[in-house]
Amino acid sequence: MTNGAAATNYAVIAQAIKASGAVVHVEPEDFNLILSRAEKPLVVAAQGGLIKTSYQYLTGYRGLVFFTRSSSALHLDSRAEVIAAKKIWIPA
Repeated sequence: MTNGAAATNYAVIAQAIKASGAVVHVEPEDFNLILSRAEKPLVVAAQGGLIKTSYQYLTGYRGLVFFTRSSSALHLDSRAEVIAAKKIWIPA
């Protein structure tokens, strides 16, 4: 990769981080606790994995975005509105 291409790639990643804001990684149990505290929880869920299936979830709470990953599907709060996504990408 040339220096110009590397700089462009870095700029794209930096912009993605700015656009997405902070993403807080939590354990699945903590994710469910956060959902229980929200009035009308909205969850984005995706299933992925090449060798091993994983389940990924995002939700917003008090201005922060929370993310978790689990090897099994979570039992979400019955009040949660769930949006199925093909993929969830979190900037590194």
